[in-house]
Amino acid sequence: MLLYSTKKISPDVDLKEAVLKGLPPDNGLYMPYEMFHAPASFFENLPHMTYNEMAVELTKHIVGSYIPEAKIQEIISQAYDFDAPLIDLGEIKILELYQGPTLAFKDFGARFMGRLMGYFLEGSKQEVNILVATSGDTGSAVAHGFLNVEGIKVTILYPKGKVSDIQEKQFTTLGANITAIEIDGTFDDCQRLVKTAFLDRDLNEKLTLSSANSINIARLIPQSFYYVWAYKQLEDKSLPLYFSIPSGNFGNLTACLFAQAMGLPVSKIIAATNANDIVPQYLQNGNFVPRPSVSTISNAMDVGNPSNFARILDIYNNDWETIHTDIKGYSYSDTETSECIKKVHQEKNFTICPHTAVGYLAMEAFLKDKSEPSNAIVLATAHPVKFGNVVEPLIGEKIEIPQRLSKMLKGEKQSIPMSKNFDDFKEWLMNRM
Repeated sequence: MLLYSTKKISPDVDLKEAVLKGLPPDNGLYMPYEMFHAPASFFENLPHMTYNEMAVELTKHIVGSYIPEAKIQEIISQAYDFDAPLIDLGEIKILELYQGPTLAFKDFGARFMGRLMGYFLEGSKQEVNILVATSGDTGSAVAHGFLNVEGIKVTILYPKGKVSDIQEKQFTTLGANITAIEIDGTFDDCQRLVKTAFLDRDLNEKLTLSSANSINIARLIPQSFYYVWAYKQLEDKSLPLYFSIPSGNFGNLTACLFAQAMGLPVSKIIAATNANDIVPQYLQNGNFVPRPSVSTISNAMDVGNPSNFARILDIYNNDWETIHTDIKGYSYSDTETSECIKKVHQEKNFTICPHTAVGYLAMEAFLKDKSEPSNAIVLATAHPVKFGNVVEPLIGEKIEIPQRLSKMLKGEKQSIPMSKNFDDFKEWLMNRM
């Protein structure tokens, strides 16, 4: 599997180098030259597969003989012991992606990636230092996905006061090879610090740096699998297939494009954002204008300069007309998001988190002018209990905390406060590592 940089300056690399480096030297993003197209036999056999069997088959086709099949099976079996059920709410279906250990969709990518990196480092004396910027759920998923993985240290940067208490507890209480840094700034500041570190000559001479954000290709490959799993669960697969994707850094939407390239018959992709509507604005007028992110109740989507947008442009060869046709964009305020949470709970007896609510609103808007039946699927990206301080007052009741989460909440917060100045972060890395 050969990969290139979206900026097309850095040399091509194999999968191992792309995964362990995370980011090319030219500050682009790694992309595969070819995304395999699943044979008809795969979709014919799909109804009889378990999630893990499906994931193994897709991984085998994507990486070819680069990784032994027995090792692929081991990676998948260790990564996934949870499901992604499709819940029918009538006109709209919900794909529950929060059944994993940290109650967020990012478990699917982070757990796969942690085990893949562990495989690449087997028998090596090399130590990899993973730098992660998080606006919420990435931090906890990566922390748990890489906890105690030999040869890997993880540093998680998060914006002070801009993640929920539960999210913060999930990645600041682990210790071991996980370190949390509380940045006095926004998610974009955290992301800038990580990207600048990757390009810093002093750091790269001393350390082997990598990323576990969705800028790393190893996160996106497994995230493409659950779109196929959603399709597997549909009763009538002949209907138009729509996915509404709550979007921040746009890794999840890029993964959907990967699934589409594999042969999944996606009719339309819907980019759903909060007030940080940079991509919906681009889809309307063709102008991509990053700006500082603003805080919302759907905080994991508070991104003012989504990294994976470069991959989307690359997939479409910068053709706005085609992107604009294939992807529809919608954005919603906190007030609209809150009203949606209340409405879905009252009318459907179903509780959703603020991010899922944004996706739900976008799908409702998209379906408004559609009269034909369809398979309209909204990705439920996080368990509502992670945003209990927002959701519970809206629905008027307490949300039961799953047992796997309640254990995490008993730990003591361990984090390092830091400014958003890169020199401070660099000094800490040089001394700490």
